[in-house]
Amino acid sequence: MRPGAGIALGALGVLAFSMSLPATRVAVHTLDPWFVAFGRAVGAALLAWAYLRLTGAPRPTPDQWRRLSIVALGVVVGFPLFTSLALTTQTSAHGAVVVTVLPAMTAVFAVLRAGERPPPLFWIAGAAGLALVLAFLAASGSMRGALSAADLFLLAAVVLCGLGYAEGGRLARDLGGARTICWALLLSLPVTVPVTVVAALVHPPQGGAAAWTGFGYLTVVSMFLGFFAWYAGLARGGIAKVGQIQLVQPVLTLIWSAVLLGEAVTPGALVVAGAVLACVVLIQRTRGGAVPAHAPGGSSSAGRDRAGHAGHVRVADEVS
Repeated sequence: MRPGAGIALGALGVLAFSMSLPATRVAVHTLDPWFVAFGRAVGAALLAWAYLRLTGAPRPTPDQWRRLSIVALGVVVGFPLFTSLALTTQTSAHGAVVVTVLPAMTAVFAVLRAGERPPPLFWIAGAAGLALVLAFLAASGSMRGALSAADLFLLAAVVLCGLGYAEGGRLARDLGGARTICWALLLSLPVTVPVTVVAALVHPPQGGAAAWTGFGYLTVVSMFLGFFAWYAGLARGGIAKVGQIQLVQPVLTLIWSAVLLGEAVTPGALVVAGAVLACVVLIQRTRGGAVPAHAPGGSSSAGRDRAGHAGHVRVADEVS
């Protein structure tokens, strides 16, 4: 375990992801959101194939393939799709406020997957953070104060991304961060390629330089290189500790949205973001609950997680 390296890699991953919503907002301004969501995964899968060939990576085991499907559902398909659909009508600054609850959602799925038993304060803080986000959405989402379709898309993106982060962080202890995202991208090709082709045929991609620049960033950085650092950080420094770095991501996204896109960041949005961040900090500090001797799910990896992950973080030969 290398906590210092884990924190540095995690911070690099968060920096890369903080530009994802502004880049998506720029891309879907002229490109079809389905093409943006799935096309970036296809492009990243080509890079993943080249990486795996060059490094001679062994194929995952059947159990690892099963877990990789969860990663693919969360971060390759779910989050890109729902954020692309949401940002066709919403600003990236608004999306950043909703994504503020992502660290809490990641922690919840880490609890469910690893069988931890956090204290009641954990659930109180998580419920408070979610309530704040829902209150913000209800007040600003539509004319009648109800949740808009874009808000529901963003919430779905957060839930699936939290699942993909938690499962990917655990799996990276065996495969390494780079191989985890690479195999997940290749596993998703039977879905991402057909959808990309259909989207391109229905709405031929015609965008300006800004749209294609945003699409390129999403493909190379958000969908590929960013996960090298993020999953590597979770594997080396631990999900609980490195996961706290996510707390700065919504703030960075708000800054990028204001500086690069000229979007208005209202005082109310900043207040809500700050309040939710406080809840998430409290969640992270109460995640050290006891883990049962036989964690639910029947996976032996949970027992290795409780042992501090020593002896099976095989990441020395790659940035992963």
